[in-house]
Amino acid sequence: MTFELAAVVARRGLDVSFAVAPGETVALLGSNGAGKSSVVEISAGLLRPDVGRASLDGRVLFDLGPGRPGVWLPPHARGTALLAQEPLLFPHLSVRDNVAFGPRSAGESRARSREVADEWLAAAEVADLADRRPTALSGGQAQRVAVARALAADPRLLLLDEPMTALDVAAVPAQRRLLHRVLAGRSVILVTHDPLDALALASRVIVLDRGRIVEEGPTRAVFAQPQTEFTRALTFGLDLSVGPAGPAAAT
Repeated sequence: MTFELAAVVARRGLDVSFAVAPGETVALLGSNGAGKSSVVEISAGLLRPDVGRASLDGRVLFDLGPGRPGVWLPPHARGTALLAQEPLLFPHLSVRDNVAFGPRSAGESRARSREVADEWLAAAEVADLADRRPTALSGGQAQRVAVARALAADPRLLLLDEPMTALDVAAVPAQRRLLHRVLAGRSVILVTHDPLDALALASRVIVLDRGRIVEEGPTRAVFAQPQTEFTRALTFGLDLSVGPAGPAAAT
């Protein structure tokens, strides 16, 4: 499902325009303050741009600006799901009911929502944690549950805002492998500071600097011939001889 976005947020110096093809994962790279999280917030409906338009599979998510219709869909009506740096699980619900929240909110029965939750918990390899409360989970376990919860909502566009930043170093490889497996065939925007995440998960990268797109293209091509100082520093010493299924994805 094609996602198209063009947005300007003057107070943040942001002016971007790009698209995500059906089944494509696009990584957003850039230094702190470059505008990566702003793009995700706009896409999710958490930040209203001054001017712009976005559509998902032909359905308008917003259309704002002088002479425009003023369309602005709220977050729950967009068909998107956001996975942030912190899992943000509901502490009063079990793991199963956390994951069942999405389909239940969409109108599924309680029984069917729990079936969907169990399916995604199994896919995330945390089915044995279904009856626990979030406070009884490790950081890596909680983030896996958060992945299951996001996917159980069956989003048309998945937004990942540095989903591995808060994890211990030892938990990152397993989380990266999980995402590589469950994101296949989905439309995804991934914000990351880690070039290994981009190599393992994204077919294309967009590099932002001061709210503008300064580099864009296939991940390996951009990393092999970086055009900005940021990208040259990011990829210094990176071994591009390995692919997403090799050591780069598992390190």
